[in-house]
Amino acid sequence: MEILINAVVALHIIGIAALLGGFLFQTKALGAGEARMLPGMLHGALTMLVTGVALVGLNEADGAEVNHVKIGIKLAVLVVILALVYVKRDDRAVPAPVMGTVGLLTIVNIFIATLWT
Repeated sequence: MEILINAVVALHIIGIAALLGGFLFQTKALGAGEARMLPGMLHGALTMLVTGVALVGLNEADGAEVNHVKIGIKLAVLVVILALVYVKRDDRAVPAPVMGTVGLLTIVNIFIATLWT
């Protein structure tokens, strides 16, 4: 079970890397007002959602203690990210505050995951 959990954690990290990497890739375009939501950002957020839910299930099935408040907050932040990315995915130029919110919430989610013990 430990190998499966670690593999899903790796996929979860790949998802957040796709989301954050897409945002960072667009920072230059953000200054020019031409930033857009990349397909990899949506795929990364969806990967995070699926693997996050799988991790909760796998950890509970393995008998590990899961902090449901932490998971609930991370899920709420991810749902907001997903909504913004999904709604703006076809726009030619995304407003800077929207793109900035996606980047900020992604970083917030990383800090919640790593610092909240």
